[in-house]
Amino acid sequence: MHENDWISITAVRLAELYDQDFGGKPNGRYRIPDKLLRRIAGRRRLYETDIRALSVSLFELGYVLIDMDTFYVVMSANSFVNYRRANDDCVE
Repeated sequence: MHENDWISITAVRLAELYDQDFGGKPNGRYRIPDKLLRRIAGRRRLYETDIRALSVSLFELGYVLIDMDTFYVVMSANSFVNYRRANDDCVE
Protein backbone atom coordinates (compact mmCIF):
# COMPACT_ATOMS: atom_id res chain seq x y z
CA MET A 1 0.00 0.00 0.00
CA HIS A 2 1.26 3.47 -0.89
CA GLU A 3 1.63 6.26 1.65
CA ASN A 4 -1.32 8.27 0.27
CA ASP A 5 -3.75 5.38 -0.24
CA TRP A 6 -5.47 6.44 2.97
CA ILE A 7 -6.65 9.60 1.19
CA SER A 8 -8.61 7.77 -1.51
CA ILE A 9 -9.86 5.15 0.96
CA THR A 10 -11.10 7.90 3.30
CA ALA A 11 -12.72 9.79 0.41
CA VAL A 12 -14.62 6.67 -0.65
CA ARG A 13 -15.78 6.07 2.93
CA LEU A 14 -17.00 9.67 3.24
CA ALA A 15 -18.85 9.34 -0.07
CA GLU A 16 -20.46 6.11 1.15
CA LEU A 17 -21.66 7.86 4.31
CA TYR A 18 -23.52 10.35 2.11
CA ASP A 19 -25.83 7.54 0.95
CA GLN A 20 -26.32 5.99 4.39
CA ASP A 21 -29.42 6.37 6.51
CA PHE A 22 -28.57 8.18 9.77
CA GLY A 23 -29.57 11.28 11.72
CA GLY A 24 -33.21 10.79 10.82
CA LYS A 25 -32.65 11.12 7.06
CA PRO A 26 -32.24 8.46 4.38
CA ASN A 27 -29.18 10.17 2.85
CA GLY A 28 -27.67 13.55 2.08
CA ARG A 29 -25.30 16.14 3.43
CA TYR A 30 -23.78 15.63 6.83
CA ARG A 31 -21.24 17.00 9.25
CA ILE A 32 -18.44 14.96 10.74
CA PRO A 33 -16.25 15.92 13.70
CA ASP A 34 -12.50 16.19 13.23
CA LYS A 35 -11.92 13.34 15.67
CA LEU A 36 -14.12 10.91 13.70
CA LEU A 37 -12.55 11.96 10.40
CA ARG A 38 -9.10 11.24 11.86
CA ARG A 39 -10.35 7.83 13.02
CA ILE A 40 -11.71 6.97 9.55
CA ALA A 41 -8.43 8.15 8.01
CA GLY A 42 -6.37 6.16 10.51
CA ARG A 43 -4.35 9.28 11.37
CA ARG A 44 -3.45 10.94 14.65
CA ARG A 45 -3.37 14.34 12.94
CA LEU A 46 -4.68 15.79 9.72
CA TYR A 47 -2.65 18.63 8.28
CA GLU A 48 -3.80 21.32 5.88
CA THR A 49 -2.17 19.47 2.97
CA ASP A 50 -4.00 16.27 4.01
CA ILE A 51 -7.36 18.06 4.04
CA ARG A 52 -6.62 19.64 0.67
CA ALA A 53 -5.73 16.24 -0.85
CA LEU A 54 -8.80 14.64 0.73
CA SER A 55 -10.97 17.45 -0.61
CA VAL A 56 -9.63 16.93 -4.16
CA SER A 57 -10.14 13.17 -3.94
CA LEU A 58 -13.69 13.61 -2.65
CA PHE A 59 -14.45 16.18 -5.37
CA GLU A 60 -13.39 13.62 -7.98
CA LEU A 61 -16.15 11.40 -6.56
CA GLY A 62 -18.71 14.21 -6.88
CA TYR A 63 -18.69 15.57 -3.33
CA VAL A 64 -17.45 18.72 -1.62
CA LEU A 65 -15.60 18.77 1.70
CA ILE A 66 -16.03 22.01 3.65
CA ASP A 67 -13.68 22.70 6.56
CA MET A 68 -15.57 24.42 9.40
CA ASP A 69 -12.56 24.41 11.82
CA THR A 70 -13.92 21.93 14.41
CA PHE A 71 -15.92 19.78 12.00
CA TYR A 72 -16.29 19.11 8.29
CA VAL A 73 -19.35 19.14 6.04
CA VAL A 74 -19.78 16.75 3.13
CA MET A 75 -22.21 17.76 0.38
CA SER A 76 -22.92 16.62 -3.14
CA ALA A 77 -21.27 18.85 -5.73
CA ASN A 78 -24.62 18.82 -7.56
CA SER A 79 -26.12 20.77 -4.63
CA PHE A 80 -24.37 23.88 -5.92
CA VAL A 81 -25.66 23.72 -9.51
CA ASN A 82 -28.94 25.52 -8.82
CA TYR A 83 -27.47 28.32 -6.69
CA ARG A 84 -28.03 31.78 -8.09
CA ARG A 85 -25.04 33.15 -9.95
CA ALA A 86 -23.37 36.46 -9.12
CA ASN A 87 -22.28 38.51 -12.12
CA ASP A 88 -20.72 41.89 -12.87
CA ASP A 89 -24.06 43.72 -12.77
CA CYS A 90 -24.90 42.71 -9.21
CA VAL A 91 -21.55 43.71 -7.72
CA GLU A 92 -21.35 47.17 -9.30
